[in-house]
Amino acid sequence: MKKKTLVLGASDNPARYSNLAINSLKQHGHPVVAIGRRDTSVAGIDVTKEKKDFDDVDTVTLYLNETHQKEYYDYILSLKPKRIIFNPGAENMELEKLAEENNIKTQEACTLVLLSTGQY
Repeated sequence: MKKKTLVLGASDNPARYSNLAINSLKQHGHPVVAIGRRDTSVAGIDVTKEKKDFDDVDTVTLYLNETHQKEYYDYILSLKPKRIIFNPGAENMELEKLAEENNIKTQEACTLVLLSTGQY
């Protein structure tokens, strides 16, 4: 099953995990949308700095630390994703609690590992 995924904290730097995740999600056939600090593109995917109202987002995968996530709380919840993945370094108990209160599953995991092991 293909899961539309928002990569939040996307970077066009090929050494960044968010960049690797976009490429891996795309290779696994998942539709990808991305938000980063500047407008750019990764693997043919537009990265915007604008909080767009993306439809049918299944998963939000976070590549922002806890401090930088705060400005996105309302935005993330408004998308009504089925789950939020907190990649290493993005763990955030406050956002996890908000997500659970809104019936959104949370997972502290690495998107790259989930994809490579078939658990995505």
